[in-house]
Amino acid sequence: MTAVQHHAEPPAAADARPRHGWRRLWPLAVLAAGLGLFVALDLGRYVSLSALGEHRADLSAFVADNGALAAAAYVAAYAVAVAFSIPGAVVLTLAGGFLFGTAAASAYTVVGATAGAVAVFLAARSALGGLLRERAGPWVARLESGFRENAFSYLLVLRLVPLFPFWLVNLVPAVLGVPLGTYAAATVLGIVPGVVVYAGVGSGLGAVLDAGGTPDLGVLLSAEVVLPLVGLALLALLPVAVKAWRTRR
Repeated sequence: MTAVQHHAEPPAAADARPRHGWRRLWPLAVLAAGLGLFVALDLGRYVSLSALGEHRADLSAFVADNGALAAAAYVAAYAVAVAFSIPGAVVLTLAGGFLFGTAAASAYTVVGATAGAVAVFLAARSALGGLLRERAGPWVARLESGFRENAFSYLLVLRLVPLFPFWLVNLVPAVLGVPLGTYAAATVLGIVPGVVVYAGVGSGLGAVLDAGGTPDLGVLLSAEVVLPLVGLALLALLPVAVKAWRTRR
């Protein structure tokens, strides 16, 4: 009887491991389902400059009458949008600048965006981190080691200059084992310059909309905006370059 029980236990344990692995995927599955629902219900029509122009009077009145509640609702909405990888972050930031002014909107946006990004990071780390390491083997280990060595600088560059989608930059550090503190700090510092610019543009939308004009978002891609961000990104890479130079020496 003892021998039979000894041989019967491993299959049960083996069956339990896959179930445990699938349970780890539920946070990421919830976020993916939320994005799918957003697309299926065509909710993107509410995250647009045309919707902002149409409802600006009601929104402005709500903010004027419910300052703290409006700020909390904005932060929560921004965090949800980032967590569910909903497109339209630029429009939300512009709307924040229009409704709250540059300084307040910048602060609210950084808090909301960071909270949403951390939620994605934690969900991805729980669901994918260990799974990909088990399946990919030494290749992921080498990539993880190289990225983590200069994780703060790399993440800062990716936040300052959006070469890759925001949602992708939220996922990859979790898979590569970047510490949460490093990820959060680089996210906060990296998004501040762009957020201030977008909120500043948003603060001037009222005059444009009141005049019946169409906001020109081309200013966000102008040299006056892009070049300083690129300069900050190069500055963030300076520690990596110095470290590589010292290694060669």
